Amino acid sequence: MTVDIRTFVPTDEAAVVRLWESAGLTRPWNDPHRDIERHRAVWPDLLLVAEEDSAVVGSVMAGYDGHRGWLYYLASDPAHRGRAIGRALVEEAERRLLDLGCPKVQLMVRRDNESVLGFYDALGYERFDVGLTGKRLIPDL
Repeated sequence: MTVDIRTFVPTDEAAVVRLWESAGLTRPWNDPHRDIERHRAVWPDLLLVAEEDSAVVGSVMAGYDGHRGWLYYLASDPAHRGRAIGRALVEEAERRLLDLGCPKVQLMVRRDNESVLGFYDALGYERFDVGLTGKRLIPDL
């Protein structure tokens, strides 16, 4: 069967959140439904899903702030891994970012997640030795 990469539609939400949960991407302090709502309010065409036989088998959320592009929530269904779904999602997100004039894309990966870092290494991403800071302005919970 062929996997199609397309823009998220509202009826995908439950399946996408289940996918993120099964991939271990959700965190107790982030409401994934609110993350989708917030993202779609700004960049609705940059939330992508991979679909096979009417089932969501992958997703990625991309963003662009006018300076850098970002990737978030890249996931593929554990039962479908090893089929280049993640690669296809990243490539489509990069294509859409490039169409917006985005000069560079980056993402955050936990330092100890070597398998994910290796995935991005294989796609030509470079690792940076930088520290991150953050501040929550609106609590989800």
